[in-house]
Amino acid sequence: MNFRKHQTSNFVCNDCQTNAVDCSCCIQVLDVCVEFENVLALDTVSFSITTGTLTGLVGPNGGGKSTLFNALVGLQSIDHGEILINGLPPGHSRGKISYVPQREQVNWRFPLSVQDVVALGRIGRGSFLQKLGFVGDPIVEESLRKVDMWSHRHDLVANLSGGQRQRTFIARALTQEAEILLLDEAFSGVDFASQEGVIDVLRNLRDEGKTIVMATHDLNSLSERFDQVLCINRHICAHGSPELVFTEEVLTELYGAHGESLAEHRLGRHSDRL
Repeated sequence: MNFRKHQTSNFVCNDCQTNAVDCSCCIQVLDVCVEFENVLALDTVSFSITTGTLTGLVGPNGGGKSTLFNALVGLQSIDHGEILINGLPPGHSRGKISYVPQREQVNWRFPLSVQDVVALGRIGRGSFLQKLGFVGDPIVEESLRKVDMWSHRHDLVANLSGGQRQRTFIARALTQEAEILLLDEAFSGVDFASQEGVIDVLRNLRDEGKTIVMATHDLNSLSERFDQVLCINRHICAHGSPELVFTEEVLTELYGAHGESLAEHRLGRHSDRL
């Protein structure tokens, strides 16, 4: 967990070594709880992520990965705690963070080209002539080139491979000029060789200063692909370097029974540490 409690009531970020108030990390999550009817989906979740890092989010199905992403972008309300994106609540951070969900809502039978899909990210942006379609938007071209899809810009999205589709959706997110990218299961339906292509794109974006968090089920290549790993199973089990966090205890907490650790936290009864 990236916020650890000292003798005072403040929490200290392990990344920038400051309390939660002074923390400069671009993503700050403190004591966040989310309830769905009779299910506690997120249980006192606390962590922080520094700018310019590539983080893998791992955990079992139903462990809260998608719920966490939805909360980070303001699509899911929280029942307790606080989320700050560049120091602001998610509702005030639009344009700073972009989300590529697990299943894109695309009608694959509709004849959309790669460029059409990517340009959707520019709705409401650009100059007046660009909005009318009379002038090409240079951000769309730049985004497609960054993910190596410019040469495929006229291809129908329905005819793309899994890896090419993911790069197309990443390009669409880039057109929003967000500083933080969240990708939910970006490797779903993507072969290993194409996964490496997607990771190369994400590394390049990280090196440009983007902050990227990607949910994944692949534990075998985490150390080669990610700077940090965030392990979640409704609560944070571990957060840090892939080589260090995957202990036997953490893996058991992630994928084994963990009811004992949740015994003191019941629905409607949340910590008062804020």
